[in-house]
Order: sequence, then structure tokens, then C-alpha cells
Amino acid sequence: MSAAINPLAVLMPGFVGYTLPGWLEARLRDGLGGVCLFAANVESPAQLRALTDAIHAANPRAIVSIDEEGGDVSRLYQAVGSPFPGNAVLGRMDDAAVTEAVAARVGAELAEAGVDLTLAPDVDVNADPRNPVIGIRSFGTDPDLVSRHSAAWVAGVQSRGVSACAKHFPGHGDTAQDSHHSLPTVTADAATLRERDLPPFVAAIDAGAATVMTSHIMLPALDPELPATFSRLILEDLLRGELGFDGVIVTDALDMQGASGGRGIPAAAVLALAGGADLLCLGSVNPDEEIGEVAAAIAAAVADGALDAARVIEASARCAALGASHAARRTAASSPAPQIVDAAAVRATFAVDDAALALVAQDRPRAWLRLEPAANMAVGPAPWGPFAAGVTPTATLGPDGDPASFAAAVPPGALAVIVGKDNHRHPWALSAIDAVRERGDAVVVDMGWPGDTAADVATYGASRLVGAALLELIGH
Repeated sequence: MSAAINPLAVLMPGFVGYTLPGWLEARLRDGLGGVCLFAANVESPAQLRALTDAIHAANPRAIVSIDEEGGDVSRLYQAVGSPFPGNAVLGRMDDAAVTEAVAARVGAELAEAGVDLTLAPDVDVNADPRNPVIGIRSFGTDPDLVSRHSAAWVAGVQSRGVSACAKHFPGHGDTAQDSHHSLPTVTADAATLRERDLPPFVAAIDAGAATVMTSHIMLPALDPELPATFSRLILEDLLRGELGFDGVIVTDALDMQGASGGRGIPAAAVLALAGGADLLCLGSVNPDEEIGEVAAAIAAAVADGALDAARVIEASARCAALGASHAARRTAASSPAPQIVDAAAVRATFAVDDAALALVAQDRPRAWLRLEPAANMAVGPAPWGPFAAGVTPTATLGPDGDPASFAAAVPPGALAVIVGKDNHRHPWALSAIDAVRERGDAVVVDMGWPGDTAADVATYGASRLVGAALLELIGH
């Protein structure tokens, strides 16, 4: 194996803890390409800055990334709920200047925390309302609208010196499965993919997006054999050759079932590099032993000819260049950026039917009922909606709860306000809604991506800011 190859240079693991462990510091000094931070690494702004400073002290060119989308997916605010509106709300506002300003505020906070790369924006077109993992993370269902706001978000966050990452290439919006748990297949033909899913990536690239993230999905119209993360047809021929992207290709987390299921993370890492990826996001918890196994698998693949040494050198060079660019502009703090979206502006984007407006206009007590589906792995456990904004629910129901008891919790004379996310996707939630409606007046709120039924109020987001807007509409 060539002495110029350091497999660590293309790896971006995650770990648990608020301080930099000694073993990870040693890996950084040995040339580890980056570190991906998650909620388990964020306790406070001061703590986060101390952690990123320690990472950069060990390796100034290390890329510190975080999954901060400025909405429901928020690592900075996972403990309290996000103060930002989220993509679907921004898409409904449809003011690119507002989207750019929100992204600039996100970028300013990340820069002050010492973060180099945010794994955002999500530029997927949400083509399937059953989508369990994209939904309100998307700007919408129209490719032109999604393209406008993708470009604006990239411009905003990168104006603060933080690199953007357009995801999930070549489009994860037309799936009814979550690639954290399985390998979804998009069955659309090539013409549909080009007309619907690719334009937002083109817009993000034209806006200067520093990185693009791959998706762990099958697209037989583009590559009948390999998921996008492993596909040279998709990453090299399409993304680089046809779309002209020359930045860093980042993988979605390789610990997801869509990538490593049945093969393990080391084998997935080799396949991703061979396919054209540069920076390998390993996951949220990758101990030292696992990092060593991944690095050894890459070295062994180069040694036996299964992986071209030039491909690893090329990927390492791209990662190093991005890391060097961050090091050159890194400062102790970023100038502040205004937050120009308030609860009133968010409230104006809600879809509310007339019957619900008539009910919320009544002067009667509210009984807030929470439908609590399992959090998808992209969002993670976090306060959401009005419950992040200060409301204590009268009752909470999960998938195994009793709808009758849930309905019985509504006091006599109170207006039931049933709040859930993606209600149409959960039969247990629909049963609970029916049970409450049978007992009296109710307003059903969907804070996810609503279906055709089961929502009197659709908010298209569940961040703390969106929850505050919902409170302004419905009252306490």
C-alpha cells in the first residue's frame, strides 16, 4: 500500500460525551478526517465550543460536522426544541430571502460553536406523503419551489463560513421506508427522477454547496445493482460527470441498515469509497476499535486491489482541502445574524379548516391531548410542538395505549385539542382521534406532513417555534 494513503483521512465517526476522549484525540492527531457531533455531544454553547476547540487543536483540518437542519432535526436545540421554523414551513412561506436569513442565523450559531459543516439542507422533494423520514424536512412537493429554497438555504448558511451539505442524493423523497431501518427502493423511471428529484441538487450545486450527501436507497432506473451510496453510476457519472459537482461527497451514516445491513460498516466503507464517496460518516457511536476495523478494511482493500489507491488519495485530498478551508477562516466567534421569523409569520402558513377556526374562537377550556409516535432516528427524542413551548398535556397516547382512556381524559365542557405527527400513518392514532371525537368537540392538529384526512390544522412542522405559533392560534 502506498505510504501516501491514510485511511483515517476519509473517516468521520461519532462518539458519546461532552468532552473529547483521549482515544479520539489520538486518532485526530493521526489524521482522522472529521468528527460528527450529535445531541449526545451538546450540553451548552460554551461546552460545545470547548469540544470543537479541542478537536481542532488535535487536528486543525478535521471537519467538525453536525446535523442541524434548522427545524425538527436540531442537534443544537434537541434538549429544548428548535427556535427555527423548519423547511416545510419555509417552503409554505415561499420567500427565498426569509429562507436565506434563517439559514444565515443557523450558520452564525454553528460558526460561534466552532462547527465547520452542517449536514443540511435537506433538498429532497417530498413526493410520497407516507414518507417516514423526510416529510417536513423537505421544502415541499414542487421541484421548482424546493430548488429555490435549497439554493437560498445554501447561500445563507455558507455566508457565515459554515459549509452546507445538500442531501440525500439523488433524492429520498419518494420512499415509504426509512433507510435507517431498511433499504428503500424508488421505482420511478429515469425521466421522472431527472425532472422531479435532481433540480434541487442542481440548484444547490449552482449556489456553491461545498458538499453533497448520498442516500442509502436503490434506484433501479439509475443503477439496478447498487444503492446510491455505493454506485459509481450515480456518484461519478451523474453527480460529478453530468451535474459537474467537484466538492466533497459525504455518505449518510454507514451504521444505517440501508448501508451496512448484512455487510457491516467496514465493508460498507470500502464500497462507498469505490463508488465515489469522499468523507465517510460512520454513525453516532463509533468506538476506537470500530474505527480501527474500518481503516484496516480500507487498507486491505487497497492492498489486494479491490479498491484503487488513487481513489482513496483523491477522496483524502478533497477532505483535506475542505478542512484546510475551514481552518483558514475559523474565528473565535461569528457576527450575529437576525432571526426574522416569528410565531405570527409561522402561524400564517398553517392550513386550518373553517370548522376548527369556529371551535378555537369559543371561550372554553382546552384539553391538550398528545399523540406520541416513536421518533424517527433522524429527529431523535426531543421536545416538540406546544409541549416544547410550555403546554403540559392532559393525556398522552402512544402506539400501545388505550384510546378509550385517552378520550376519557377530556374534562366535561373542554375543547379537545389532539396533537400528533403524521397522523395518517398511524392506525392507533386514527383510532384515538375517533374515540375523542365520539365524546365531543375536538380539533385535530397534525404537526408532521399531513395526509388527506385526520387533520383540522396542519402546521407542517413541530419545532418549538411552530408550537408557539400553534398556541397563538388555539390559546391555552
